[in-house]
Amino acid sequence: MKLDELLQKRSGNQCELCKSTEALKIYEVPPASGADEDNSILICNTCRMQIEKKAELDSNHWRFLSETMWSEVPGIQIVSWRMLNRLKQESWAMESLDMMYLDDERLAWAKATGDHENDAAVELHKDCNGQVLQDGDAVVLIKSLDVKGTTLNAKMGTVVKNIRLVENNTAQIEGKIEGQVIVILTQYVRKQS
Repeated sequence: MKLDELLQKRSGNQCELCKSTEALKIYEVPPASGADEDNSILICNTCRMQIEKKAELDSNHWRFLSETMWSEVPGIQIVSWRMLNRLKQESWAMESLDMMYLDDERLAWAKATGDHENDAAVELHKDCNGQVLQDGDAVVLIKSLDVKGTTLNAKMGTVVKNIRLVENNTAQIEGKIEGQVIVILTQYVRKQS
């Protein structure tokens, strides 16, 4: 049986964390060395985006962890422990964390990424109005910009389509203007609606 079939059967075609049935995909719990049924779980897009810090952490969404943490699936235990640690400012999460037990091997796995040391804060690419930007969005320049190293002047009001987020720098995006790929500061763009 294939991994996706095993996970669908195990989960009953639901997110193994929040029980949603929307947009389910396999998530390999890092650091995974080869996908198998112990280190892979089936999760929804809402859980994935928050786990991967691509969306704001919604503590109310994660209240199910008080039940999920008791799963016998190692990957679910690890993700539950990491997310409870990220939410430990919430009293319910701290209480659940106090009750949770991981053996030494699983605890080492859970701590391997260092994610448990992070808080609930998420760094996201945001435009000048605080709107969250995603890969593929279209933005409008709110200021005329001189592009360093070229004679190009990007005029205020220019629409930049199909942007790419600069990884590890939430203040920058990449976009194409007049056929040239340039780096643009997010403070000078507004998301096109």
